[in-house]
Amino acid sequence: MALTLTLSSLSPSLTRRSNPKPTLSCSLSSQPFKCKREYTTVMIVPTGIAAAIGGYAGDALPVARALSSVVDCLISHPNVLNAAMLYWPMPNALYVEGYALDRFAEGSWALQPVHQNRVGLVLDAGIEEELRVRQLQVADAARASLGLPVMEYTVTDTSLKVEKWVDPKTGQSTGRIKHPDSLSRAVNTLVKRSKVNAIAVVGRFPDDEIDDVDDYRQGMGIDLLAGVEAVISHQVVKEFQIPCAHAPAMSPLPMSLSLSPKSAAEEIGYTFLPCVLAGLSNAPQYLAMDSKSLEKGCILANDVDSVILPKDACGGDACLAFARNKSKKPLIITVEENETVLDDTADKFGLEVLHVSNYWEAIGVIAAHKAGIDPFSLRRDKILNIGCSSFKAVNGHTIPR
Repeated sequence: MALTLTLSSLSPSLTRRSNPKPTLSCSLSSQPFKCKREYTTVMIVPTGIAAAIGGYAGDALPVARALSSVVDCLISHPNVLNAAMLYWPMPNALYVEGYALDRFAEGSWALQPVHQNRVGLVLDAGIEEELRVRQLQVADAARASLGLPVMEYTVTDTSLKVEKWVDPKTGQSTGRIKHPDSLSRAVNTLVKRSKVNAIAVVGRFPDDEIDDVDDYRQGMGIDLLAGVEAVISHQVVKEFQIPCAHAPAMSPLPMSLSLSPKSAAEEIGYTFLPCVLAGLSNAPQYLAMDSKSLEKGCILANDVDSVILPKDACGGDACLAFARNKSKKPLIITVEENETVLDDTADKFGLEVLHVSNYWEAIGVIAAHKAGIDPFSLRRDKILNIGCSSFKAVNGHTIPR
């Protein structure tokens, strides 16, 4: 807290003096003195790549929570911040859809923080009545118990027909919807009729055989739903340039007595919608980069100080854009412990990054970076004699000729 000195009013006992002097009093202000700009970190765990941390049901959320306590602003995406029936409000975290995060990183879009969005809900016509009622009950509960601004819902004019599969080349999950136009028409209806500026989509996913999802439920396999979920949200964000996130509708799986804690969040309710509505309620708006976005106090790619992601997931658009930013390149940290099915290492793309073993180390590096400290000065024997362009050495140091 800042110390403030103020002039007090004259005491009555001083009014008879010829040269009364004002007295000084001090008070503590609740506003901290700011001498540095805010520190912004982007946390990325690409979806559908079987990430050891973040490849399941919100299991990267603890990392995000820890990061948010260290940095001033945390930017991340639904795969990190969603945990089905669970979520955690972080006032300094921005919930940014993956396609929008890519456009932000490359400098095409800016992020405009908001206090509240008008959220619209799109339900797939292929959802059975009982499952549809469950989704609507979640929406009503979010409105009544959390005060979330979910304005209206609509049902697509035909079933979206979600299809999902694993890409044989990359090993990551992906997919498509057979009727994307139906989704676009539903979103357009809500945008025009209810003036919503954020969209939650619930698509009816095909029910899996138990054997197909057993590894995932044990915390070992790939999330077969995640890839096509990204395809759905990408379509909406690309076409309408507003926040969007997806929640799948499926028949409940039989209870398992040997369930991994990493997957358990998806087993405790009828829908995955609560975290999506919570995230979209105050997700930042996406603005095309121009003079207006600068005037509106938006967050730009050049405001990002550090980026943290798995060691073998460096080939995404966002990472490459940040790494190749010519005006201001952030510190890029790759985490060895967070292995994925990909093989997109920094060396493969010629990127300059800082490798760390785990997220404990990554958060320590970010804390040092924020404090203006060389992270290597915290390590044993990592600071060597200062270098020089000269080749003449004196007492272990180099000096100019």
